[in-house]
Amino acid sequence: MLCLSLLIIVMDNTILNVAIPSLVAELGATNTQLQWIIDAYTLVFAGLLLTSGSLGDRFGRKQALRIGILIFGAGSVLSAMATSPTHLIATRGLMGIGGALIMPSTLSILTDVFRDPRERGRAIAVWAGFSGLAVALGPITGGVLLAHFSWSSVFWVNIPIGITAIVLGHFFVPESKDPNSARIDIPGALLSIFGLGALLFGIIEGPSAGWSAPEVMAGFFIGIVFLVGFIVWERTTPTPMLDITFFKNPRFSAANSAITLTFFALFGSMFLLTQYWQFVHGYTPLQAGVRMLPFAAVMMITAPLSARFVERLGTKAIVTTGLVVVAAALLGMSFIHADTAYVRVMVIYCFMAMGMGLVMAPATESVMGSLPREKAGVGSAVNDTTRQVGGALGVAVIGSVVASVYSARIIEAAPAVGLTGAALDTAQGSLGGALETAPSLGSNAGTFVQEAKVAFVHALSSGLRIGALVISVAAVVAYLFLPAHARAAQPELLPAADLPPEEGYAPALAD
Repeated sequence: MLCLSLLIIVMDNTILNVAIPSLVAELGATNTQLQWIIDAYTLVFAGLLLTSGSLGDRFGRKQALRIGILIFGAGSVLSAMATSPTHLIATRGLMGIGGALIMPSTLSILTDVFRDPRERGRAIAVWAGFSGLAVALGPITGGVLLAHFSWSSVFWVNIPIGITAIVLGHFFVPESKDPNSARIDIPGALLSIFGLGALLFGIIEGPSAGWSAPEVMAGFFIGIVFLVGFIVWERTTPTPMLDITFFKNPRFSAANSAITLTFFALFGSMFLLTQYWQFVHGYTPLQAGVRMLPFAAVMMITAPLSARFVERLGTKAIVTTGLVVVAAALLGMSFIHADTAYVRVMVIYCFMAMGMGLVMAPATESVMGSLPREKAGVGSAVNDTTRQVGGALGVAVIGSVVASVYSARIIEAAPAVGLTGAALDTAQGSLGGALETAPSLGSNAGTFVQEAKVAFVHALSSGLRIGALVISVAAVVAYLFLPAHARAAQPELLPAADLPPEEGYAPALAD
């Protein structure tokens, strides 16, 4: 049931991408509106994670999960019935509220149910495997639905999955909460919501509006001010929503860093490779989605196995190895060409999936295992927040680099084919725009299409190399700061009062 709940919210991040052409045709959505149809969900989802995780700890995680699924379902129904882009943007935000309640609840319930460290590690590994599966299932499911139904079907599909999850959860998921929860930290909640929301707004708007645009700079400024205020408040209030001293534990902080940078590379590379398959190789959305199945299969196999590897070799060795594999795969993919065979690209991408399977589950277990069990909700929320921020940064930063390099190459190629004015602006905007513009060039169309594809792949290589560099930094951080093993005595199995002082929970100490 927990994996089903995770499946619908992760899948929602990718399934809508294949419906973009239909949204343009049937709702008349502009490029800016399309961006916010996608990003409204991410913005609300990430902004509410810490607060929703804290509420789950206080009022019950099963209850938060159930309410989250109901809100997500209601948002899906309203999205399917949308009659305008503005309407759809608003309902996507509602779905983000539901997602923010669902995701931390799944991981915190899992942590509470599986209290033995070894069992918890294996359960989290399966949870991480389903997360990888959902990333690939989104485009495939969307492609199948759009081949037979309208764009609204990508939202209707959430309803039977949600109903199944609620029914199974009623019978098989126990309720859990923090037995010593204090009053709700309202100032902390407001500071985190506005801080994370403003920061994500700046990251999302940066690539399209320009990183120096007033609204982007305002987003970063407000986000930083509110998040600094959040840290100061949480350090001084007697009932913090998030105990900041958790970050003094290298098992917690180094693992979160690894997760953030891994999702930076995952979201950034998938954003680019989706365009590579569809625009460069000419695959339909369904064909592109089906070709992602090997990636999902490798992650589904590797993630559960990672728990057993950790039991033998330790978290540090496995996470560092996984990050090195991801960095090598990104570097390898940066040498692909416009005519590189699918098999060659996918073999390298599967190595990337294997590396991510080795990183995500052990790093997530390190985050959850380093916290008191009664704080599992807010701990899961921190883990999920780092994923979302890392993913948004990956798309924004890598996407901006690719757009800049691609645009420069198009400008260089334009005079030779007679491309000027508004057509040049369209072609500079994206490879899709270049392909739409090409027929107007007459006999030069074929030459320009080839030039545009080469320009995109050249830009893609630059973006992937930045991703490889970022992951290499993550590998160094994991090697230097991530402990090899958790302590033998686990605070969730024995009350701190029953342990010798040096074995009790002490977030300021390394594990």
